[in-house]
Amino acid sequence: MKQIFSLFLVFAISMLHGQSVQSPSGKIVLQFKLSANGQPIYAVNYKNKAAILESALGIKLKDKPALETNFQVETSKTSTFNETWKPVLGEQSEIVNHYNELTVGLINKDSKVKMNIIFRVFDEGVAFRYDFPRQADLNYFIISDEDTQFNLTDNHNVFWIPGDFDSNEYDYNQTKISEIDNSKINMNNGIGVKSIPGKYTVQTPLMMKSPAGLYLNIFEAAVVNYPVMHLKADVTNYQLTAQLVPNAIGDKAYLQAPCVSPWRTIMISDDARDIVGSKMILNLNEPSKIEDTSWIKPMKYVGIWWEMHVGKSTWDYAGSQNATNFADAPKASGKHGATTENTKRYIDFAAKNGFDGVLVEGWNVGWEDWNGNWKEEVFDFTTPYPDFDIAAIAAYAKSKNVKMIMHSETSGSVANFERHLDRDFENMVKYNYPAVKTGYVGKIIPRGEFHDGQTMVNHFNYVAHRAADYKLMVNSHESSRPTGYGRTYPNYVAAEAARGTEFNAWSIGNPPMHETILPFTRLLGGPMDYTPGIFEIKMSYYDKNKTEQVHTTLVKQLALYVTMYSPIQMAADLIENYEKYPDAFQFIKDVAVDWQESKYLEAEPGDYLTIVRKAKNSEKWFLGAITDENARKTTIKLDFLSSGKKYKAIVYQDSKDADWKKNPIAYTIKTMEVTSKSKINLNLAPGGGTAISFELIP
Repeated sequence: MKQIFSLFLVFAISMLHGQSVQSPSGKIVLQFKLSANGQPIYAVNYKNKAAILESALGIKLKDKPALETNFQVETSKTSTFNETWKPVLGEQSEIVNHYNELTVGLINKDSKVKMNIIFRVFDEGVAFRYDFPRQADLNYFIISDEDTQFNLTDNHNVFWIPGDFDSNEYDYNQTKISEIDNSKINMNNGIGVKSIPGKYTVQTPLMMKSPAGLYLNIFEAAVVNYPVMHLKADVTNYQLTAQLVPNAIGDKAYLQAPCVSPWRTIMISDDARDIVGSKMILNLNEPSKIEDTSWIKPMKYVGIWWEMHVGKSTWDYAGSQNATNFADAPKASGKHGATTENTKRYIDFAAKNGFDGVLVEGWNVGWEDWNGNWKEEVFDFTTPYPDFDIAAIAAYAKSKNVKMIMHSETSGSVANFERHLDRDFENMVKYNYPAVKTGYVGKIIPRGEFHDGQTMVNHFNYVAHRAADYKLMVNSHESSRPTGYGRTYPNYVAAEAARGTEFNAWSIGNPPMHETILPFTRLLGGPMDYTPGIFEIKMSYYDKNKTEQVHTTLVKQLALYVTMYSPIQMAADLIENYEKYPDAFQFIKDVAVDWQESKYLEAEPGDYLTIVRKAKNSEKWFLGAITDENARKTTIKLDFLSSGKKYKAIVYQDSKDADWKKNPIAYTIKTMEVTSKSKINLNLAPGGGTAISFELIP
């Protein structure tokens, strides 16, 4: 690893003097000053044009004077940093972390409280955070609001979801900023718990495009011991202001100096590929705290999950007997999915097809008692149903060289989960489960807390921290969205934290443009367990009265294994559906989940995305191209392939008459010989995609 750190300047300046710091290439410039009343102000230029207009910074404290105005500058220093580091798992084997930094030391002339603002400027964008040093005048304190502003230059096109404190499982709206309005959202969307504070609050990451063609993304990084930041939109003046998620009594964050806020980030480029390929969020997090990471491994898995969503089986054991708890109705309903026999069937399928693991949901006692009440104790996380022989299954999986993936649904009762956490992890170690999928469906206990509040952020991070002590990997669902913490605890391998595939089975579903937006938003903070790979698209296949469907073609489902990055990827459909289409299933069997290199060939949020990735320690490349509801034709140069070598390209493409609504399963497969000088024409159906594997010809 190469590190360079040099101090350029330390000096005192008057409160009205401005300062600036630019990115390593010089194309992004951040300007800082104090206003006439001593309020911190920043602005950002991109290629000599305004990207963010002058915007105020500040913090409001509970029962203490606000840290907003009447500041003077005590110190200022600039520095540069340049390193190359290697993620344990990732989209590329090496990541460059290069920025210039400005730290401004402020003191409030009345309260004498000191606060630093740290700015980092990358070629991808800017980041800043509040730093509270140890001091006599500020020890324990409570943040009541954060007045961080982002003043935009125009009425940008924006991709947004409501600033819901309890759920990020919405499909995206594409409007002008002036048209943001949560009251117009279709709330019949399958989301069980909603906590939206107002008409104009939206979530981050917030992806935007200016009328002049400039792409901007507002997000945050390294959210630790702090609530999630949403944004309040002033739809008239095109201004966004930080909206912190409160706790049960309305406070935002309890802190003790010395401490820092999360980074507030603004990605900026005139090329959308720079946004989707950015690693700025990861770079703003601390390096790994796990010394030995050899046990953190990528996984491709199948499991007992989708069959419950489509109605073939159930999570609960007793089923329609309307039991209030398992003890009241110990007899099996006959529809329970997580049986020993069914699990062994999935283990056999995984072993036969080269998959690493098997997930089983509904294996443990308690699902009958989960009746929608705000109940403290539903699961104990260790007791299996009588038809799930956990010891026999563990032994059988070991004999087949397949790993089991634990499912620990909390029912939102986080207090109960934390009481049982070590017993859950000890049980996993006992039965050789290397990874856990956690779930947080429902209203949170402690009661009154939100999924995105400081308490829950601390919980999600703590679970990863504690799991590392047991050498276990974590894949969280219904959690707050990741902000790069997977760099610090790389065993936090993935999260859901957005609207996933399952919504297609029993709600209005995810529109075709959904997957073209997520890489520009949710995936900037870390891998997403999106659970792709659905081959039987229409739910009428299971029940002729159902009208729901996955809004995709079959080939797009293949392409998602490349465009939706995760080192723990599920082949989510039923075994029998894969057995009906073995030639298409071959791509899922072949595709890697850990990457040496990634190249973003084409990108436009809400419209299309084309990514090609090289498997780690291999000459195999995989390409995924997806589109929205519109058909698309494009030509791809293969200059990413090694020069002077020949490759076999297997192209999985939509048939000429394929359509996500009318004919979603129609596909063709062709094989051709290509080199780095070749080009391939792609024809994507409405809601469709293309998937290609490239293998070196000896």
